[in-house]
Formats: sequence, structure tokens, C-alpha cells
Amino acid sequence: MVPGEENQLVPKEIENAAEEPRVLCIIQDTTNSKTVNERITLNLPASTPVRKLFEDVANKVGYINGTFDLVWGNGINTADMAPLDHTSDKSLLDANFEPGKKNFLHLTDKDGEQPQILLEDSSAGEDSVHDRFIGPLPREGSVGSTSDYVSQSYSYSSILNKSETGYVGLVNQAMTCYLNSLLQTLFMTPEFRNALYKWEFEESEEDPVTSIPYQLQRLFVLLQTSKKRAIETTDVTRSFGWDSSEAWQQHDVQELCRVMFDALEQKWKQTEQADLINELYQGKLKDYVRCLECGYEGWRIDTYLDIPLVIRPYGSSQAFASVEEALHAFIQPEILDGPNQYFCERCKKKCDARKGLRFLHFPYLLTLQLKRFDFDYTTMHRIKLNDRMTFPEELDMSTFIDVEDEKSPQTESCTDSGAENEGSCHSDQMSNDFSNDDGVDEGICLETNSGTEKISKSGLEKNSLIYELFSVMVHSGSAAGGHYYACIKSFSDEQWYSFNDQHVSRITQEDIKKTHGGSSGSRGYYSSAFASSTNAYMLIYRLKDPARNAKFLEVDEYPEHIKNLVQKERELEEQEKRQREIERNTCKIKLFCLHPTKQVMMENKLEVHKDKTLKEAVEMAYKMMDLEEVIPLDCCRLVKYDEFHDYLERSYEGEEDTPMGLLLGGVKSTYMFDLLLETRKPDQVFQSYKPGEVMVKVHVVDLKAESVAAPITVRAYLNQTVTEFKQLISKAIHLPAETMRIVLERCYNDLRLLSVSSKTLKAEGFFRSNKVFVESSETLDYQMAFAESHLWKLLDRHANTIRLFVLLPEQSPASYSKRTAYQKAGGDSGNVDDDCERVKGPVGSLKSVEAILEESTEKLKSLSLQQQQDGDNGDSSKSTETSDFENIESPLNERDSSASVDNRELEQHIQTSDPENFQSEERSDSDVNNDRSTSSVDSDILSSSHSSDTLCNADNAQIPLANGLDSHGITSSRRTKANEGKKETWDTAEEDSGTDSEYDESGKSRGEMQYMYFKAEPYAADEGSGEGHKWLMVHVDKRITLAAFKQHLEPFVGVLSSHFKVFRVYASNQEFESVRLNETLSSFSDDNKITIRLGRALKKGEYRVKVYQLLVNEQEPCKFLLDAVFAKGMTVRQSKEELIPQLREQCGLELSIDRFRLRKKTWKNPGTVFLDYHIYEEDINISSNWEVFLEVLDGVEKMKSMSQLAVLSRRWKPSEMKLDPFQEVVLESSSVDELREKLSEISGIPLEDIEFAKGRGTFPCDISVLDIHQDLDWNPKVSTLNVWPLYICDDGAVIFYRDKTEELMELTDEQRNELMKKESSRLQKTGHRVTYSPRKEKALKIYLDGAPNKDLTQD
Repeated sequence: MVPGEENQLVPKEIENAAEEPRVLCIIQDTTNSKTVNERITLNLPASTPVRKLFEDVANKVGYINGTFDLVWGNGINTADMAPLDHTSDKSLLDANFEPGKKNFLHLTDKDGEQPQILLEDSSAGEDSVHDRFIGPLPREGSVGSTSDYVSQSYSYSSILNKSETGYVGLVNQAMTCYLNSLLQTLFMTPEFRNALYKWEFEESEEDPVTSIPYQLQRLFVLLQTSKKRAIETTDVTRSFGWDSSEAWQQHDVQELCRVMFDALEQKWKQTEQADLINELYQGKLKDYVRCLECGYEGWRIDTYLDIPLVIRPYGSSQAFASVEEALHAFIQPEILDGPNQYFCERCKKKCDARKGLRFLHFPYLLTLQLKRFDFDYTTMHRIKLNDRMTFPEELDMSTFIDVEDEKSPQTESCTDSGAENEGSCHSDQMSNDFSNDDGVDEGICLETNSGTEKISKSGLEKNSLIYELFSVMVHSGSAAGGHYYACIKSFSDEQWYSFNDQHVSRITQEDIKKTHGGSSGSRGYYSSAFASSTNAYMLIYRLKDPARNAKFLEVDEYPEHIKNLVQKERELEEQEKRQREIERNTCKIKLFCLHPTKQVMMENKLEVHKDKTLKEAVEMAYKMMDLEEVIPLDCCRLVKYDEFHDYLERSYEGEEDTPMGLLLGGVKSTYMFDLLLETRKPDQVFQSYKPGEVMVKVHVVDLKAESVAAPITVRAYLNQTVTEFKQLISKAIHLPAETMRIVLERCYNDLRLLSVSSKTLKAEGFFRSNKVFVESSETLDYQMAFAESHLWKLLDRHANTIRLFVLLPEQSPASYSKRTAYQKAGGDSGNVDDDCERVKGPVGSLKSVEAILEESTEKLKSLSLQQQQDGDNGDSSKSTETSDFENIESPLNERDSSASVDNRELEQHIQTSDPENFQSEERSDSDVNNDRSTSSVDSDILSSSHSSDTLCNADNAQIPLANGLDSHGITSSRRTKANEGKKETWDTAEEDSGTDSEYDESGKSRGEMQYMYFKAEPYAADEGSGEGHKWLMVHVDKRITLAAFKQHLEPFVGVLSSHFKVFRVYASNQEFESVRLNETLSSFSDDNKITIRLGRALKKGEYRVKVYQLLVNEQEPCKFLLDAVFAKGMTVRQSKEELIPQLREQCGLELSIDRFRLRKKTWKNPGTVFLDYHIYEEDINISSNWEVFLEVLDGVEKMKSMSQLAVLSRRWKPSEMKLDPFQEVVLESSSVDELREKLSEISGIPLEDIEFAKGRGTFPCDISVLDIHQDLDWNPKVSTLNVWPLYICDDGAVIFYRDKTEELMELTDEQRNELMKKESSRLQKTGHRVTYSPRKEKALKIYLDGAPNKDLTQD
């Protein structure tokens, strides 16, 4: 039958299934087995058995069926409900599931154990080797090769369930896989684990945190008894003295093995375990050299903990095929002949000799390191050799124990090895010497408690040196890094397991063979580059000896202290489990509360058990917010709240006894809503908040008082009309609805008048939380168009007004007198005196600041009118500028004389008013100019809840501030059309290279462009904000320009706006100068802080320059002098002329113009010397906050031309181990020959004996006198200075030179150590301790005292 035909037959059972009622099951995972708890939905036929439901849930969620429970979650307390039977054949209908309704179930832990996660390999058959093997898996389509290891990600919850193998994994802290592999190997070694358990920790003698054996003991106990899938190793690494950074350092597992064994030996001194490492792991070998002429032999006995086996002989393209072959190569001797002949003490001459190694004793636990990491001298990089090397499961070491060879030495083969001779004997006496040496044995050392029994090789049976493999530590990756894991055979069940960090799984012998490495086919020398990067790196064998082979201690065999430790760790794990259970059932949600008295919104996190009732949760929140002493408990309640929209979603009337888990919708990692602890006064009643309502904050506007009141909250419905909404508000605020105007602020500065009475609130754009302004008056403003009304202007200003806190500068009497003298000279002194009289009060006190501000307002108004007339007439005058305060001009140069006098009177008022508030400690002008520090202002002193609303278009009408602030303000109605076409710059980089003049091209002040609101009043800052400093609280329209803002601040600062600077204070009290005068304050926000500093502000084409003195022979060669102003088009000589008086006044330097120079400064390096005729911006690039060096000359300036080159030379005297002071050498060209001639001329060294080298690093290129003779690149083979490796193309380079015939002083060890200390101290003080060697790999260390010793002299 063709699919899709209409008459297609449908089986009867399917028809019945379609008619059968279905059950909708919603299952919420409430366990912590996964990072994110899932919620699944199943729609099953009502006849489905319960066991089938469990199977479907297990498949959906990814758990093993039977390891979890399902309990009802339909509002019933799950703690009192019995879980469903996962084996039941009952249908869902018979099990009380309701068809056609939502059936809520909770997936919970079974018998207190978390569900086991279904791994991908659990469904595979037992014969699937690849799925069982945890570690690198074969590539698709490849035979015998494996892919590189890919690190898996693990969540914390995934380590809570024990592996089905019964073994516990170890958590990888970051890159500690090498540590995990070794720890698991030691744990699976019965002899080591049993010995460790027998050691008892004495807490009175040592801190348990730093005790390595104790922390290993704890770790082994947890590995044996924990129910988790994996446990942490942080306590062990902490006992090593490692910090968190060590977890990110990968080391070699063989290196770790040696270092850890050394540390354990140190810790076990004077205990029964003192010789444990040697007993288990230490072997002995003889390093010998034998004369081939007389048979004389020199030798020494060495011990070893592991045998390093070469993978591929040096220079060979063929690797050893097996471990046995590599072992034979290890002990094969080599012939020393030709130039390598050995000096025989018996023959008294150099003779041919045989040099090699002999194994004398093999340890009980034999460790073989396969040296897979090598160095490629072609590429000069470390490489990893991935060649195939097989290793047997059983290794017979009897063939490698040597019997004294009585044959002719010429018949023996030779290969590679080497050692020094430290003892000697004749060959015929060697056996006797060995028999008398208690530490030497030619067989396996079988030790008992009564002593050491020595068995000679001839007495050993063949099988006494059979070793069985039980641990393979595998490395996957390259020489640059990779991953370690261990394949370990359990001696309990002879089964192999893969211990791969958190994962433990069963593997087979076939998986072990995959670690042999290599690839199919031969590719020559670089064959390993194409081989699998996963291969064995370290092998551990155990001697097969029934007499010594131990089994793991049983629980009843544990020493008493281990039993106590097991009990302690179990209790801790149970406690942790209980805590996890509590955490899993705890609802964590944001909690807010508006403090009833402070009116500050407080925030916290409410953590409440899901079974706690709402009433109990209210009590917890009440205590959490510290309201016990503020308000009664019955005046508080919890409501559902949306912080983002500031919206109260609903209240919970009548649900005081409902569990919080039901109210909040269960335990979740995050909630889409918050809770608010709402409060009321005792005489008030809580309002009911229903879902679907919208919240409206209503601000009442008073046009007469020009104020906007604090909000009142009302709740409305979106389907209400505007008329109904007006009536609702009328009842709440008692204003007539007939004349009511409602303005909705929909979003950022978007004002909308609700003028259509029949429209619904939803149609008008209302949302969950809304803000409206309400005005109800009978003025004519009601009839005007909204965009032209008084109401709109008032709201516009309200939205754009910000509050700033301004720190005024300290003013000295000296600067005050200078300004007063200028004012008397420039204007009518009688008027000034009159002004001073007017501000005096009836009892001799000075007039208040508020009164001064009122008069200032009137004066500014009259000034602005006068300026407007002047502007219309086109009358303007050019200004001349000077940096000296004695010649300060009028702030607006285009003003006429009467305006100037008025402004001076205003300035005088401010200077003489309220000295307690506005006078500061003495400070000279030079101090002000030299003040480079950014004052630290307490960032917490200005907390306030002032409304921060938004930017809108400027308006020209003069209207006071809207926020109900009734203090007197300074307002300006300056208007001009002189710069209408000028574009406004919106670049916000306040430190940018360009600056803008306070005056436009026509001479009009930019502050006069348009009216903006400004109001200032004294502000008392908190204690600790700086004594002697005065603060202003300024309310200002943020659309005002910086130039206008500065002009408004003139009366308060006491100087013209061109003579003070504005610094914006950012986070951490960092200050940056605001210099773009034509930009607005739109980037500022409420409660920002501003610091005012005295000093001439920049004009167009001017740049502020920091001048530093260059002192080439001082310990600190860079010293700050002063801030100066350089202008575009100015010559270097002109800038020097302006610097001379400033240097004299501020720095006490008396300099003539020809006795100092200016030069480029790059960080601390001196650069190009600026010649007097150079012009800024033309010959010399200059930018904002530029830095320049001033260098005092010893004589006449030698630099006359840009073709000359000035270098700084310094002589090194090796015979005295010292450096002479710097001397400048001026070259006419870049010739090396000329440099040599000049150096010879100033030093007296013959020309042919001059050697020089370029200094390295930052000036003064300091280097230790112990290193300079060999570390620098002396006498480079170049003819000019501007080529590699010198690259000296600019002035200021440092050249060291020496006499090549001068011998280096020979130092004793004591002298060298003393000099090393002095040099280290000197270089640390100067900060020039620079090393140029490449970054070294961090050494692996274990600190026995639990913490590293910080040695500042070491890298």
C-alpha cells in the first residue's frame, strides 16, 4: 500500500490507543546529581505500567533505573509520602494518576544516595573494549593507534556517586593529573599502604595541615571508604606547601615520585618507617672503569629508585623494540680508547679501558622510566618520542645481574654509559671486597625483622627475580604538555583498572598493549611524529615472592588510630551529605526591604528550607534585615517583587501556613522574581496586590512652587481608561480629576501627555511598573500645547538636572593679595571697599554665602544683558594672556570696563565672605602649580538618593530647579548667536591630545551660548574627607558645557575660570582633568565628585607639559620639577625663557638659558636633544600630558645640528670591578670608528684596545658588575651604529666600554658572595634588576614546613 493514501489501514490496537485517555506527567529533578536540575514532561497512555514510567524517566534524565525514587509533588509534603514502586505493574490509572490533568512528581534520592548517572559506555557489551577504556580512544578507521587525550569536563555533582568498580577517583585541581596517577599507584601498592597505615600521627608534635604522611593517610582512608565518585587532593597539596598556582603547573610524574619520596623520608626520620622507601624502591648498581691492559678496576656503588631507559639511542633512527632490549643496552659497557683513554693508576699511563654499569641489587618494587622526552638539536626544541616499546606483564631480571667476568675483556661487547670512579680494587679481589661491604649485594635483598639475609646470585633460583607488572603511568600529549593517567592492576582480584582523574573503569590486557606506543609502518627518524601521542611513561613491577607479597589490611586489622580516622572521616562525609541535603532543599532568593526610617533599599539573600512556612520565612527576613528595634513583626510581610521593573507582583494573603517551596515554585538555582519585605505603620493596613495589576508611581507637580514631590504608589489595571485612572489617582492624592494632567514617562526621557480619555492604559503604553507626573491647577498653562507648556519645561529640567559634589581648592593669602591688588589697580578701588563694607553684618560678622550668591546672581544677570548688547554691536576685544597670577585678566575679555568692574566686585565678595567656610591653609602659587598628587577623597561621603533622570533637548527659558530645592541658585540667561553654526564635539576622551579654548573665534564665551540651570550651596562633607577643604553641592543641567560650568564656579573658587582646572574623580579616587570645554556634562551622573585645582587652564593650541630633571649619575636619574604650558608655534628657546622664572620660584634652580637643554622623555629613557630653534608641532610632536627632560649642562651646548648624535658612555674597569660615571659623547656621524676615537680620547685607552657594548633595558641600563664582563655583546662586528645589533639611531643610547688588555679581578668565594649581596641590594633599590634569559620552567618542590621560603634574590 502506498503511504499517504486515505484508505490506509490502521491497526486496531493503535485505534484503541488513540481513544485511550492519556496521563500528563511533569517530573522535577530535585537531586544534586547534575549541575542543572531538569524538568521533563511525559504524555503517556493511562494503561502504562508504573515500571515503564520509571524506565522512560531514566532514559530521559540519564539516570540508571532503580537508583532514584519518584514521589508525588502535587502540593503534598513529600517527606510524608511513600515513593512509587519502580517494579510495580500497576497502570498509571490504578496508581492514582489523573488523566487530563497535570500530575506533578519529584525525582528524589533513593535511600539517601544520589541517582547514578547513566554513562555512555554502560549500554555497551562486555566485549566492547573501546567503550570500557577510560582514556584516549582509537581514531575511527585506525588500527592500533589512539587519538590524543581530550580533557573532559566534570561538574561537582558528577563526583558524588561512587564508580561501579568500587574504586574512588581523584579530582583534577587544574593540571594535577600527574599527581593523581602517582597517588593512585601508591594507594594500590599493598606494602606502601599498609606501612603508611601503621604510622601514627602525633598531633602534639606537628600541625596536621602540614604533615605530608598524615594527609596521605587521610587521602588513602577516603579512597578506601568514601561513597563519592571522586575526592579532592587539596589537603595533600596544601601539606606540600603548594598554593593554588601550583595546580596550574604540570610536572613530570617521575620527578614528583623522587621529590615525594625524599619528603616522606625526611618526615619519617626517627620512626619505624624511616627506611620504608629504601626497603621497597631502592636498588644498587656498580659504576666501573676497567683497564684492558692490566685488569685494574676503579668503581663506585650507586643507589637508585628508578631505572631510566633510553627509547632511542643518541643519533640512531631506530628505537629499542622492548624494555628488555633497553635494559641490556643500559648495562652494556663502552670502550674508552683514542683520545678518551683512561689513566690507569697501576700502569701509570693512559690505556684503553672498559666503562659500564652492573646491577648489584634489584628493589622489591622496580620502577622503570621510559625516557620519552628528548631534545632535538636540529630544531633546538624538546620533543616527545612516541616510538613503540613493548613491555611484558612478567619481567625476568635475573639475566641482568652480573657475575664477575673472568673471561678476556677483549671478547666483551661495548656500548654507551658513563660514570666517575670513586673507589678501586683489582679484579681478583673484588668479590672479597663485596662480601665485606654490608651495603652491597649481587642478588635481591630479602630482609626480615631479625636482620638482612644475603643470597648470592649462584644460590638464587631462576624465578626469584620474576617481576609482575601492576602499574603503567601513561602520558598523552607532547613535550609541551599533556595528560597523565594510570592503568593499575588490583592485587585483590587481578583485574586491570584505568584511574583517569575522576573516572575509574575496568580495562583489559588489550588496553595495556595500546600504551606501547608507535604506529604502523616505518617513517624513518621522524616516525614518532606520526605515531600516537598516548603511550607508557613509567612502569612499576613487583617481585613475585609469596613470602613478601602482602595483601591489603582488612578493616579488623587496622591499627586503632586508623579505625578512629575512618570513623572521623565517615562522620565528616555524613555531615557533608546532610549539609548537601539541606542545601538541595533550600530555596535561595534575593530579598529586598525599604528601611522604614532610613528610606534606603536594603538587599540580602534569603535562604529558607522549602518546608518552612511563609510565616516562618517572614520572621527570618525580619531578623535578617535587623528590624527588631525599628518596627513590630506584625507590621511586616513578604510579597513577590520584580527588582528590575521595581514592581510588586502579588501579595500572599491567607497563605501564612503554606510551605515556601510551593509558593516559590520549588527549589531552583535561580528565580525569575525576588521577594520584598514590605513594612507598614501600626495604624496602616496592607494593600492587597493581585496578579495582573500594574504599579504606578505618581509624582505630584506644583507649578507655582516649581517642585516635584516624592512618589506615591497606586495600583491599576491595564484595561482601565485614562478617565478611570484619573479618578483612581484623585482618590489617592485628593486632587480634582477634571483639571488633572497626567504625563507618562514611558522610557528614557520620553514624556507622553495622556490626553485621550477613552484610551486604555495598555494602549497608552503602560507596563508592569510605570512612572507618571500629575498636575491639577487652573492656570492658563493647562490650555497650552504640552511641548510649549510650563509643565513640560519643568519636567524636562527635572529629568536633566544632576547633583555634583565639588571640592574647592585651598587658597593662600599670597594669591589672595595678588588678586586684590590687581582688582584695585584695574577697577574702582572705592567700589571694592564699599563692597567689603556691605558684606559686614550688624555685629561685625561677615555676610552669609547665600546672601553673597543672591547678589552674585543679580550681577551676572546685568553682566549678561550688557554682554548681549555688546555682542549685538559686534564689539569685542582681543585678549592677551599670561600665566602669572599678578596679571590675571577679566574672565570674559570682550566685556567692557563696567562689566569688568562688576565682575571684580563679585569676585571680591566671594573672597571676603565667610572666611571660616572659604579660607584655607596657606599655600603659595608655586605650591599650587607643583601639586601633582590626586587628592584622596572618601568615596562614601556622598551617599544620597537624589533622582537621576535623563538627558533631553535644551530649553532657553529661565526656570529654577524642579526638585523642590529652595536654596538660592546662580542662574544665567546668557544668549548669543555668534556660534550657532559651530558643531559640538562629543568625544569623551578627557585626556585627549586636543583642547578647546574657552572662547570661540568671535571672542564670545562658550558659556554664553545658551541658558542652562545651575545652583550651588555649601555642603558639609563627612568627617575624614579632608580638613580645610570646602565642598559645594551643585545642581546643574547636564547639558551645560564645561566652559559654562567653570564660569558658574568662578565666584566660589575666587579666580577666573581660565585660572583653575576641573578634575573628575573616578573609582578608587583616581582623578583626570576635564579639558574639552565645549563638551557637555552628559557623561556625569548623580553624586559624581569633582575636584577644583588652581592653575591656568589651557587655551587652544596649548599643552600641559610635565618637566623632569635628568640626573644621569644619580641613583634616581628622573626627578619631577614642575608643570608647564607649551604652545603650538613656540620655539624651544621661548619655552626655556618661560621656564627660567618658574624654575627659580618653584624649584630654587638659578639657570641661564644656555646652561640647560630640553630633550625627549620616553618612560625613563632620555631621547632626542631639542635644539633652540625647533618649533613645537612643526619640528617636535607634542601632545596632552607630554613629558620632557630638562638637563643641566656642565659647559657650553655641544649639540648644534640634528645630524649629530649624543650618546652616554660609561667605562667598565674589570680590574677594579667597578663602573665609572656617565660621560656624554657627541658624534658627528654614526660611525663606529668615530665612537672609538671619542672613547679613546676621553679615557686615554689606546684606540686598538677599545671594546664597547650597548646597554640593555631602561636607562641607566644597570647591570651587576659580576655579569657585565661576559653578559653584554662586546665589540660587535659593525661599522655603523644604526644597524643590527646596535640600532642606535637617536640620542640617549647607553654605551659601556673597556680596555681589552685589562684583566678581570680574581675574587675569592667570600669576596664574590659579599659583592653579590651588595649588587643585589643596589639593583633592587634602583629597580633595574632585569634578566634577559628566557622564562624558566618552575621547579617542582615540596616544602617540609608547609610553606615556601620567599627568597627575593632568586628568580
